[in-house]
Order: sequence, then C-alpha cells, then structure tokens
Amino acid sequence: MSRFLDEKYASLEAYVPGEQPQDRKYIKLNTNESPYPPSPEVIASVNDSDIADLRLYSDPECRILRQKLADRYDVGYDNIYLSNGSDDILNFAFMAYCSDGKKVAFADITYGFYKVFADLYHSDANIIPLEDDFSINVDNYCGINSTVVIANPNAPTGLTLPVSAIEKILKSNPNNVVVVDEAYVDFGAESCLPLLNKYDNLLIVRTYSKSRALAGARLGFAIASKEIIDDLNRIKFSTNPYNVNRLTLKVGAAAIDSDDYFMNNCQRIAKTREKTTNELVALGFDVIPSKANFIFAKAPEMSGQDLYSKLKEKGILIRHFNKDRISDYIRITIGSETEMEAFITAIKEIMVGN
Repeated sequence: MSRFLDEKYASLEAYVPGEQPQDRKYIKLNTNESPYPPSPEVIASVNDSDIADLRLYSDPECRILRQKLADRYDVGYDNIYLSNGSDDILNFAFMAYCSDGKKVAFADITYGFYKVFADLYHSDANIIPLEDDFSINVDNYCGINSTVVIANPNAPTGLTLPVSAIEKILKSNPNNVVVVDEAYVDFGAESCLPLLNKYDNLLIVRTYSKSRALAGARLGFAIASKEIIDDLNRIKFSTNPYNVNRLTLKVGAAAIDSDDYFMNNCQRIAKTREKTTNELVALGFDVIPSKANFIFAKAPEMSGQDLYSKLKEKGILIRHFNKDRISDYIRITIGSETEMEAFITAIKEIMVGN
C-alpha cells in the first residue's frame, strides 16, 4: 500500500472476486453467473440511438425501471431503489446503519463482502457461527438490538431460512434494520416480500446478476419501506446520483418485460442443480441441499484445494474458500447441462486417478 493511504484503511482485507483467468478457455463454474444469455428482448433493446445518447446522463431517479419493478413485485414506486449492483446497496446499507461503532450481526460463513463492509465502516460486528450443519440458528439473531444481515439463500452453502424465521428476527429487532440479501431467491427459495407490509425495518436486496443473466450490466435493486428507500437515496444523491448508466436502465427494463424467459431459465438451472447433486452424492460426495444456482460439496478423501486444482488442470473453474470449517468444500456454479456433464466426467476421472 502507498504511504498516502489513510491509516484507518490500512488493515482492510479486501473482498476477493472469483478468478477470471485469460490463459485458456475454461468452463466457468466459479462466479455464479448464468449459463444462459439474456432474453432476445434484452439483446434487441439497445440500438444505435441508445449508443448515441450515451453523451447524456442517465435518469438519476431511474423512473421507468423503478415503476416496472414496483409493478412486477406489487409494491409502491417509493418502495424501490436501484443501484450499481446489489453490492452497492449493501455498501450503502452498512454506511447508513452500521458505521462508526454501530452494531451489525451476520454469520461467520456467508457472503464475504459483509465482513469487508463492516471493517470499512468500523462497525461493531457480531459474527455468529453457523451450526455444525451450516444452518443458521435464528435465536442467535433475535432481540440483539443490532442491524442484522442475512443472505437467504446463504452463500456459499445454498441453505435457506423460511419466511417465518425471518419474521421472528424482524419482530424481535423492531428498532434495527434487517437486511435480507435475496441474490439467489429466484432459484427455489421463499422471498420475504410478503413481510414488507408488516415490518418497516425490512430491507430486501436483489440483483440482476444471477437470475436475469446481466452480471456484466451491474444492476441491483432494493425493496423496502419508503423510510429506508429515502435513506438509501440520501446516500446515493450525496455520492453518485448517476450510478446506474443509460444502457443498464434500458436492458433492465427489457428484462422485466421478458421476465417469463428468465424465470423459466431459473427452473432449468434448478433442475440441472438437482441432477448434478444426485450424481455427486452417488460418487460419495457430501452435498449441502441448495436453493441457489450453485451447490456446496465435499469430496470423499480429497481436500477442497486438491479438487479445485485438478479441475482447473482439466479446464474447469470452481470456487474454493481456504477458510476454517469449509476448506474441504468447493462451490460449484450450475452451468448448462453440457457444462455440468463435462464437470461430472472430469470428477469421475479425478476420482479414478485418486
């Protein structure tokens, strides 16, 4: 680091994204992207006129897309917030509700950015261990007088909490925001949207990166009470009012107009997930039940690092986390049926060789 960096940032451990090597063509099962392209309507939505209009700023209110999302999820216009990916929303939520010694609670094994944001904003972080089976003990989050952040489904495990469990947390922390990160909810989990009218402290965070095949467009949205949306907008308009670009707003709207296409793809991915899970179990793997677009699995008699390395040698990328409790596991994004067949073939070859 440079001598110019403020010392309060010197100890930050930055989030490490999934690798994007350029040395060869890989089957990428490491970053939870969609194996399927955006809808034809999305691809056709950007034309030469839109490119020419890049000379103009985007609409900072994101009005057209906000209304489409409000209609899609049957909420008010004032209940929708848009930003440059869901990470941006999480960033603002930590800034708004957890900075300068304020309390925040999240799991020890979950999305890695929560810890990064907690450190960045000097939060008083209560990092709560998952149970031995990687499940969340809801009682650990009840009545703790703290902002709570829960990924549901969780990452990297893929496990979910029922809405009733989330409601218990909301009800017991009425004076604190409960952030429910639903990045993977479209792959078979239960959304907390039905709780929105009952709890003004609920902040639901969603992304276009997974179920709507637009990871490269960088688009996320939040659904919450008007009070919370106003908080997020206050920070947005104090930092970067134009944080969603014109082309992303255009393709985001087209994606909602062709929502059936994307939801059908989610069902295809879930079906492939179950098939892959069954094949891995038959090979002796320990596989955590998943409601996301990935699975979390442990090989028999092989470390996660070794399996990651052997798969990479065969041109297949998966994600390995060299952390306590999960170092023997790998996270496998669900690709196309063809990609997953190649993955299982590679696993069988590795198992025989081992």
